[in-house]
Amino acid sequence: MIWTPGVARAARRIAAAAAVGGGGLTALGATAYGLLVVEGLVARKVIGRPHGMEGPDSDGVYGHFTGTPIHLAMLGDSTSVGLGMSDPATTPGVLLAYGLAAVSERPVRLSVFGRSGATSAQLAPQVDKAVKVRPDVAVVFVGANDVSTQTPPATAVRHLSKAVRRLREAGAEVVVGTCPDIGTVRPIAQPLRWVMRRWSRQLAAAQTVSVIETGGRTVAFADLLGPEFATNPGEMFGPDRFHPSDRGYAQAAYAVLPSVCAALGLWPEPQPARGEGLQPIYLAAATAAEEPGTEVTATRVAGRATGPHGRWVTLLRRKLGDNDA
Repeated sequence: MIWTPGVARAARRIAAAAAVGGGGLTALGATAYGLLVVEGLVARKVIGRPHGMEGPDSDGVYGHFTGTPIHLAMLGDSTSVGLGMSDPATTPGVLLAYGLAAVSERPVRLSVFGRSGATSAQLAPQVDKAVKVRPDVAVVFVGANDVSTQTPPATAVRHLSKAVRRLREAGAEVVVGTCPDIGTVRPIAQPLRWVMRRWSRQLAAAQTVSVIETGGRTVAFADLLGPEFATNPGEMFGPDRFHPSDRGYAQAAYAVLPSVCAALGLWPEPQPARGEGLQPIYLAAATAAEEPGTEVTATRVAGRATGPHGRWVTLLRRKLGDNDA
């Protein structure tokens, strides 16, 4: 975890800037920003849009069970809609719906409101649609486009915070898959890849702080979509070498499923192992940005939500093998 102290400081700075509507140019400064603008245009041209902008239609009811359906909403960017997949069954929303149905032994109604290319600033119209149907749980995948479009992190975090707050006020549990490690994308050359990796993780940590403060919980995608994607790019990435393959989407969905089940009270929270458990929010956010599938949720110590170093949270390193669905 080479960057954890720096990531923690960056998360604190970004979150503070988001709260007051400031934040400067970016988390990395003007020089890195200029590099991103030039090389980012080249990378986006190389990647192109071989899949178009629409994922398969996957709205519907899943699970062969009786009873009142649990309503699951998917919001965010192209990963929330499963861009690149032709079969709805391979999209993360449907995989989550079937997994949630198996655990709850109830049918699950899936509504997908995500849009390919969406940044955090473009979550508001999706939330408008979601709050009208009042889902039981909303899953948000967002952040990659904030990095690739050079959106100032404080701006991205501020919009995500608003989205989570509105969903919570509408009665939905909220689970956010934080910004993935864009540094694993092969069409992006060095040094841009290194810059994007650092920016991705700083944004992911700041997203965690924001989501916890507004009543949601987060699951880190950084390393989950990092080493394995970097080691097996042919299997984990789709044809454009940017969006996940069916196996990559399954990896993301099954990382989020335990947190969705826990948020709905369907699974007991696991007991923290050594090195987990209670932590100040900024340290936990930085740790989560480095480790696959790590969940961060708010908690209390002696009845208090905050301590000398900020809000108390519980950090859990959930393993993919924890999911029996």
